[in-house]
Amino acid sequence: MSHPLRDVRIPRNWDRRGLSAWSYHSQALFELELEHVFRRHWQIAGHISDIPQSGHYFTFDIAGERALILRGRDGVVRAFHNMCRHRGSRVVADERGHCRNALVCPFHGWVYNLDGTLRGAAQPATFPDLAHEAFRLRPLDLEIWMGFIFVRFKEGPQPAVRELMQPFAEEFSHYRPETVVPANGFWTQVSPVNWKSVRDVDNEGYHVAMAHPALQDLYGTTYYDEPFVNGVSRSYASYNPHAGRRWSVRHYVRIAEEPEHLPPDLKKAWVYYGLFPNAVIATTPESIQFYQEVPLSPSRTMLRGAIYHYPNETRRARAARYLASRIDRDTTAEDVQLTIWSNESMLSRAFEGFFLSDLEYGVRTHHDHLRKVLPVLDQETAPPEEEMAALNAALLAATAS
Repeated sequence: MSHPLRDVRIPRNWDRRGLSAWSYHSQALFELELEHVFRRHWQIAGHISDIPQSGHYFTFDIAGERALILRGRDGVVRAFHNMCRHRGSRVVADERGHCRNALVCPFHGWVYNLDGTLRGAAQPATFPDLAHEAFRLRPLDLEIWMGFIFVRFKEGPQPAVRELMQPFAEEFSHYRPETVVPANGFWTQVSPVNWKSVRDVDNEGYHVAMAHPALQDLYGTTYYDEPFVNGVSRSYASYNPHAGRRWSVRHYVRIAEEPEHLPPDLKKAWVYYGLFPNAVIATTPESIQFYQEVPLSPSRTMLRGAIYHYPNETRRARAARYLASRIDRDTTAEDVQLTIWSNESMLSRAFEGFFLSDLEYGVRTHHDHLRKVLPVLDQETAPPEEEMAALNAALLAATAS
């Protein structure tokens, strides 16, 4: 199967430097990233199967914002700021749950319908007349693409998700993503690094042969990355014909099924679809998962994700999914260590910056996307923290003029 990003040519004499070290530890830059990168770009929140019936909901926090994703009585999936219009309390406190007919704020008991409209305030006689529509929960931009739910907290430069992901639509549709169901719910893990260090490692496969024995056993030399183009990227690997040196890989390739709904090039392959700035949807023949980086501070990042499988899963497919998760678990632990080593080096006076291989062109193109949003990243030395926002605004204005 041909693919629209595969033939992107790496230019000659491209700048092999990555972002400057200061950008991984600056508090002022971190605040700009929250505003311009995370609040203004689409964030994957979950899947429609996470809220299968009316009244089911889940929450998603990122960049100082709180999202509530809820299926209404009419079956429509909506997203709101998880914020009561009275005093700003969380309307729901749990990560996920179910309410029968309404949401009740745990602070003062204001009640909201499942479409976000205000049903009533506690002790309403103590307020002027409250227009139920005017005091509805504030809505968020929401888009569902092939079963996955995306939200955006502020209007930003990205087009609709369906436009962004169009290069992958035909291939991804073979996985029947609208039909999958949750395996174990959402998982999270906090790592003591800047979010960009996590993405830098994930955006290239140059390190796989050395750092990931299980993946190298599974993939061999078949793995390749495509660069970020217009906000999306793709990585692909098929099974190594000689796979099996490691226990989990040996048993995985032995029992993994080759689903009839997949074309030949996907029956024995793992594929990763990247969406700027921080999300990946990954597929195997037996499952689909997503993962992302949620920035907590310049030096702390929460990894978040979920795995989905097909209804009426066979015993073989379930066993293959378990073995794939073992491979992923080891890979994640290895990547976390790599991000720690890379991130801590940025504080050393001996660090002279990246010098990237052609196999790391995905790192460079992701950095270019960041530079377009935050041109202050072109500064080789750190601007004064108190001047960061003003300088970035001036550079943006100059670019727009």
